[in-house]
This record gives sequence, C-alpha cells and structure tokens, in this order.
Amino acid sequence: MKKFFLAYAWILLSTGIILTSIAVMNFLVIKDQQPLSISTETPAETTQPLRQINSNVTGNVQGTTTDYQLQDARASIVSNFLERHNSPLKPYDFYGELLVELADENEFDFRLLPAMAMQESNLCKSIPDDSFNCLGFGIHSRGTLGFDTYEDNFRTAADTLKRKYIDIGLTTPEEIMTKYTPLSDGSWANAVNQFMAEMKYDDRSKGKTHKTNASVLEFAESSDSAKPTPTPSSEPNLD
Repeated sequence: MKKFFLAYAWILLSTGIILTSIAVMNFLVIKDQQPLSISTETPAETTQPLRQINSNVTGNVQGTTTDYQLQDARASIVSNFLERHNSPLKPYDFYGELLVELADENEFDFRLLPAMAMQESNLCKSIPDDSFNCLGFGIHSRGTLGFDTYEDNFRTAADTLKRKYIDIGLTTPEEIMTKYTPLSDGSWANAVNQFMAEMKYDDRSKGKTHKTNASVLEFAESSDSAKPTPTPSSEPNLD
C-alpha cells in the first residue's frame, strides 16, 4: 500500500511539473509573437505663453517648453503674426527677423514694433501713399513723415522709441501713449497690449482675453551691437 501511494504521488507531481513547463513555454512563445503597441493618439493642442527669456552664449532659449534658437523662436512668432493678419510685409520670414533684430539692437521687447504697426496701420495696410510709414510715426498737423522703405521706417522708429521713450522711463504701452499719441482716450494702449498678448501666446483669441499693461522690456534681449543713428532730417519731432 505504501509503495502504491508513493507511486501515485510521483505520478501527480511529475504531471504537474510537465503541465507547468508547457504553460510557461506557451506564454513565452505568445509574448515573443505579440507586435509592439504604437499609440495613434494625437496629443491635445495647447497654447503656452512665452516665458521670460534668458539666453546663453549660443543663443538657445532657456525656460521655454522646448529648447530652440532664440532668434528662430521670436522671428517665427512675429512672422506668424504678420501672416495671420495678412500683412503686406512680405516675405514674412524676412520681416519677422528684421523686427526681432531691431528690437535687440535697441534692447526692447520684440513684440513692440509689430504691435504698434498693427494698431497704427493694420500692419501697413492703411498708410499715406508712398510713405512706407506703418507706425503713424511723425504724422501730425505739420505734415507726414515719409520713408524710402518699410525697413527705414522701422529702423528710425526703433531708435527713437529707445532714446526718447524707453530710456526716460516710458516702458509700458500706456506710458508710451502719453507721449506718442497723447490725445488717445486709452484705446491705443489697449490695442497695443492686446497685440502684444497675442504674440506672447501666439494665439489671436488669447490676445483678447489675456492682455495686460505689458512691459516693453519683458522679452528684451541685450545687445552690444552698434545702434543706428538717423539723420536729423528723418527724425520726427514728437515732443
């Protein structure tokens, strides 16, 4: 009887071991044959505001959601702004880079000039004939200041805004308005703030809902490059 019991136990144990081995082998084979899982879900689109820009020696952006070239990021934002509003400032990439370059040379926010141009002339759509004056710059009862090119207009305006406005402490659209267009009821600064917010978020609707009295030094980039000096005949008297 004892021999019979041991034989029966051995048969059960051997059977269990064999079945377990077969199950393990089948699992490993099935796992090896399974295809890799590839997600087809598209990430939800989000609109993130620009963060304060600090550039290192190579010009890379630090503190944004992705590292990329500083010049490319800001120039693309301005280019998008021009294209979104169907500006005649074409090619958009060229003027995006130009407006960022002028802002850096004069150490103020890259959004200031395009925001002012949007408010004054709908980004150069509505200007005096042959004036290339997109900023309402030097347009008053004594006459209209004209320029040879759009670039001349932006370059002269950038230099004057730096020396006669920002350097004396006028560093928000509301403060600039008190000298640039003193008869405004506040709508000028409100619009400039809206367009600066639009570029901050690269989103037109957020420009309307997220506008504040922006600092024109918020995304300023210091530069040691030489500042252009306009000739006296081309500089308007805005005092």
